[in-house]
Order: sequence, then structure tokens, then C-alpha cells
Amino acid sequence: MKSVKTVKKEVPHDKYYLRSLHQEIDFYDRKLAYLEKYEQFESTADREGAENKLIAKRATLAETAKKLAADGVEFNHSELPRSFRTTEQASHDH
Repeated sequence: MKSVKTVKKEVPHDKYYLRSLHQEIDFYDRKLAYLEKYEQFESTADREGAENKLIAKRATLAETAKKLAADGVEFNHSELPRSFRTTEQASHDH
């Protein structure tokens, strides 16, 4: 039998990829806010479990986005996730 290798296509790490990362981070920020405000759980452990899953997913996206920005990938400041805007604007003001 022949073994077939599937080659995964490399996603280009350009400004469009960074924009989609920013949109996804903003989506997770909204999900976290909704979870904190409206979601009801059986116990605090269930709430913390759900919250930690979202935080972990968001953290990897944020880490990638910050690395791309540090590597010089251009982005529009108006497209930053709301959670990034406060820290970015504060650092630009000083």
C-alpha cells in the first residue's frame, strides 16, 4: 500500500491574517463578557471551567497576533480588538 502524505498549506502571515486574528480575539472577548454577565451554570466550578477554556483559546490567538505585530506585520489600529486598544493607546500616549 502506498502511503499518501497530505501537505498542509501554510497560512500566509500577512496583514489579512492578522486582521482575522484580531476579529477572532474580539469575538472571544465578547463571548467572555456574555458568559460573565448572562450565562448561568450549575456551579462555580462549571463557570470557571467554561471561562478557562475561552481564556486559553483567546490567549493563544493573542500571543500569535502580538508576535505578528512585533514582527512588523502591518495592521490598522482601528481594527484592533477592544481589549488591545486600551493597552495599545495607553502605550502610544506616553
